[in-house]
Amino acid sequence: MIRTALLTLTVTTCALAQDAIGVFARHCLGCHGASQMSGLDMRTREGMLRGGGRGPAMVPGKAAESLLYKAIRRDGELKMPPGKPVLSAADVTAIAQWIDSGAPWNEKALQTQSTWWSFRPVQRPDGNHTIDSFLGRALRAQGLTDAPPADRRTLIRRLSYDLHGLPPTPEEVGAFVANKDPQAYPKLIDRLLASPRYGERWGRHWLDVVRYADTGGFETDVLLANAWRYRDYVIRSFNNDKPYNVFVQEQIAADEIWPDNLDLDGAYELPKSKLDNLEKRIGTSLYTLGALPVENTFFGDQYRSEWQADALETTSAAFLGLTMGCARCHDHKFDPLSQRDYYRLSAVFAGSEDREVPIVSQMAIFEFTRYQTRWVMADQLKAKLARLGGKNAKFDLTPSERDERESLLRQIGEAYVRAPAPVAKANLLMHTAPVPDTHVLQRGDWKQKGEKVRPGFPAALGEAAEIVEPETSWFIPRRRKALAEWLTSPQHPLTARVMVNRVWQGHFGRGLVATSNDFGRQGDPPTHPELLDWLAAEFMRNNWSVKSLHRQILLSDAYQRSSAALAANMEKDPENRYLWRVSRRRLEGEAIRDAVLAANGSLNTKMYGQPVVPPLSREEADGMRDMSQWPITSDSSEHNRRSVYLFVKRSFQNPMLEIFDAPDTSASCPRRDSSTIAPQSLALMNSEYMQLQAERFAERLKKEAASGTAAQVDRAWRLALSRAPSADEARRAAAYADRAGLARLCLLLFNMSEFLYVD
Repeated sequence: MIRTALLTLTVTTCALAQDAIGVFARHCLGCHGASQMSGLDMRTREGMLRGGGRGPAMVPGKAAESLLYKAIRRDGELKMPPGKPVLSAADVTAIAQWIDSGAPWNEKALQTQSTWWSFRPVQRPDGNHTIDSFLGRALRAQGLTDAPPADRRTLIRRLSYDLHGLPPTPEEVGAFVANKDPQAYPKLIDRLLASPRYGERWGRHWLDVVRYADTGGFETDVLLANAWRYRDYVIRSFNNDKPYNVFVQEQIAADEIWPDNLDLDGAYELPKSKLDNLEKRIGTSLYTLGALPVENTFFGDQYRSEWQADALETTSAAFLGLTMGCARCHDHKFDPLSQRDYYRLSAVFAGSEDREVPIVSQMAIFEFTRYQTRWVMADQLKAKLARLGGKNAKFDLTPSERDERESLLRQIGEAYVRAPAPVAKANLLMHTAPVPDTHVLQRGDWKQKGEKVRPGFPAALGEAAEIVEPETSWFIPRRRKALAEWLTSPQHPLTARVMVNRVWQGHFGRGLVATSNDFGRQGDPPTHPELLDWLAAEFMRNNWSVKSLHRQILLSDAYQRSSAALAANMEKDPENRYLWRVSRRRLEGEAIRDAVLAANGSLNTKMYGQPVVPPLSREEADGMRDMSQWPITSDSSEHNRRSVYLFVKRSFQNPMLEIFDAPDTSASCPRRDSSTIAPQSLALMNSEYMQLQAERFAERLKKEAASGTAAQVDRAWRLALSRAPSADEARRAAAYADRAGLARLCLLLFNMSEFLYVD
């Protein structure tokens, strides 16, 4: 009897411990586990007895006197968990009974409990799966019905915009619709992925994520003269299907993983291996593109502090899908990221700095300096002009002085023409010595230095090798290499999931995790967690190939469904969270502009190079304080380049793109807004730019359909909407064109919802 009673007591005690530890795992260990926020570690009984900054968390046998119990009941100042709903009555009771029973511990129960879903390693579900098998189970569970498949015209238009950001040509539509080959659709996917237009489209998505711009922002808005090299690097990387893990490593630490120089090898041309490594190093320009208040440079410590913060927060948003900015001033309120974690990760970037460097051989530099005397001559002439009175004393000069001034201006112009082109340069991450110390900053204030910290990674995100360094400050750090290798380890819980989610969002308009920059506790949980993990595992197994990931998604039945709004489904899932149809989406500003240029035949498909600065209308120019800050590109054919190549000025966005929700480039943009506001219609109908594009469209139609209005209407519909007009549309459009002019009809087409939205 005694033995039975003891066994019953042991079982009961174990059950109480298991129930309590389950509550801790679900609601507490995210913050009070490895991160030990406020000094409290709830992973052990001893840790809770020791407590944190407020004292012991519990008094065994006395729940009512225990701080932990009071906090979860929200009796008093401390209310746990912060920012979340109060624990259920059952959870509160489980903890009270556990404390009252003496707080027995069960280590095995703790080991079997999970932490937050996104901090666990990726787990590939057992068995054979497809995207549709995961989605189908969820649809059936919700009582939802699949929408019918999309027709082939809709499908090619959807694919073309998704992969290229451009409409298909009428000839491409006709050929695909008529093609009866069962492999026609997979072949279309492969053709679109192989086109250089693909890198321009998906490069633009990535540039949103990494807050790309050509100027520094704020009042000074300094020019980032070499930023475009990073933009081109991104486009090339997507076009070459660079493995995503390599893409990540190059941006964070190419100089530390693939160190090299630009020495020649007996010829004028640099060896290909060195050019390849230089291309990798261009990736580190990611950390030279941040918004820059020039005033920070008055204090070196302030500048370094702000630069390291930008580097850390861009890294965490882009690659980890976490919002770490909160931990700059205090322990993160919701995720297991302490303020100490923040500054240890910030220290990874200490010892690195943005530096403009030549990206040519030493021979090329000497070739430039050989003729640099011509620049000296030009500068001497400018100095002579300044002594004469310069451009601002023009009307006070004597006739002979005025003649001399005109002569000097001609000589200066000729001197600049003869002067050698500047050596090609790029802004890259370089090492600096000595390596500065990193401290925890009280409230994030660079003047209030606290504990000195060494570089390291948040323990909540998995094991990581310790960064071992000499005690002296005079050494070459390899901290970013350690970060890059940690992030791209197959065991890392976030990197693959975050990128898979971004690609999914690009095709469906919404990620499996809707908050694509926040996989933490404040973000949305995944709608299909097993599917996300399966795709992440497949992504890594396929050598981190982004194009392979595209193919998987695009070949699914889910992607090929129509956008039909089934009434029964709309009642149960109006937001289409379970993907029973394809949601209709408005084009982004860049895609609208590019589609207009493609339709009227003026799109210039030249790739790469310095940013294009298009002319502004009078009204648009009024928004510029100083037009010298908007150096219009002299070659007018460049003005019709794709929007990804346009100049991105932080203090003055391109008005057409801004109206259509261009992102704020001061921070990572996880997902574009899609607003519907009156200025959009006004700009499309009344702006000088759109009226000019409509006139160009009309000129194209007159050349390509010279037989008359009916043929011009048919051609216009096929170019703009990828379909023929209905009989009624053709009749009404022809009458309107005859009455108002063909250009007005073209403008009308550019304003149609069908032109601006993709089904």
